[in-house]
Amino acid sequence: MSENRVEVLTGAAVLAVAVGFFLWAGQGHGLSTGAGSYPLKASFRSVEGVSLGTDVRMAGVKIGTVTDIALNTQTFFADTTFSVQDGIEIPDDSQVIVASEGLLGGAFVEILPGGSLINLGPGEEVIDTQGAVSTLGLLMKFAGGGSEDSQ
Repeated sequence: MSENRVEVLTGAAVLAVAVGFFLWAGQGHGLSTGAGSYPLKASFRSVEGVSLGTDVRMAGVKIGTVTDIALNTQTFFADTTFSVQDGIEIPDDSQVIVASEGLLGGAFVEILPGGSLINLGPGEEVIDTQGAVSTLGLLMKFAGGGSEDSQ
């Protein structure tokens, strides 16, 4: 009888740890309910390296996550929606860029705050955006830059 009790308690503990892990992992990848945040939108020429759950940062600090990415078939830009923590006011003249953590690092969305006294409200769109810069394209330009013939 005591062996059954030990097995049941061990199984319950393993199950509790597994559920806790899945909740933690879901929050880390942008699968949380979004409580305590508000949505903003931006449209980019390229969101290479950005996916659902990608960090949104300001001054290097994570303040939100990317919650939706879709191709706009009219403009052929990537329309994105991202969440920003409540209490963080974003001026309406801010710039949103797709940045890289390094030469081989992952991408993230960075907000460069403007100086306007008017702040963006929930669901509003940031107009000033800069898409991802292709590292391969830059390397190809650098490698091919010295091949021009000068006469």
